[in-house]
Amino acid sequence: MKISFKAALAAALVVIVGCSSSPTGRKQFAVLPDSQMDEMGVQSFTEMKKEIPASSDTKLGKQVQCVADTLIAVLPEKYRNQAWEVVLFNDEQVNAFALPGYKVGVYTGLLNLAENQSQLAAVVGHELAHVIARHGNERVSTQLATSQALSLGYQLSGEETPEKIAIFQALGIGAQVGIILPFSRAHESEADLLGLEYMAKAGFDPRESVALWRNMSAGGESKTPELLSTHPANTTRIKDLEANLPKNLAIYEPLVAQNKQAKCY
Repeated sequence: MKISFKAALAAALVVIVGCSSSPTGRKQFAVLPDSQMDEMGVQSFTEMKKEIPASSDTKLGKQVQCVADTLIAVLPEKYRNQAWEVVLFNDEQVNAFALPGYKVGVYTGLLNLAENQSQLAAVVGHELAHVIARHGNERVSTQLATSQALSLGYQLSGEETPEKIAIFQALGIGAQVGIILPFSRAHESEADLLGLEYMAKAGFDPRESVALWRNMSAGGESKTPELLSTHPANTTRIKDLEANLPKNLAIYEPLVAQNKQAKCY
């Protein structure tokens, strides 16, 4: 069989160039209409509400709503003026999420780990940042482009042989490790830093973001190598957050001096 590995690689993988920029100035590839992403987010959230019951704890629900509302109030104007929906789900997952379409979900399990309002704000701010930075659009766009490029390369690379199949299996793994996973890690790191900024502006103590991830680490570090993970290692996240504390404390501390810090609970 006559097939050039370089030719197959060129045909299979597109060079992803930035079509827009994230709030941090990072070039990003996001080609789907935001309206379509919003529809997908609303549909997903509707299904989740059917499958997972909302918490009946009124006090906890008000606290979560307060934290979310306080953060939303400092988002860019396009986002803070939307009708966000916030739901506290009765589930032991230690997690939260935000979806295109202005939907926020927090699981009761997270409240067992987040020791105060600022630690909860660190998580919710991180999730809001995914929406503001259009990470969902970017991930879907990247996966679509990669899948289409591999399909086109397969069709253009000649007859089907064991060698060809092996090459494109390797290309698929290479695309996953070299394109899709790094994009996901970049998203998580970017959301951490944007969330840190949001919580400081909203009057939550940014130092608690580091305390939160130390709590997470105490619960057990993921055994997946960072190279093959969609999330940075906890130690990496803590180091990056600590490096960005000074500029965010410069935002937060004047609010404390004016008694304008967040007061959700």
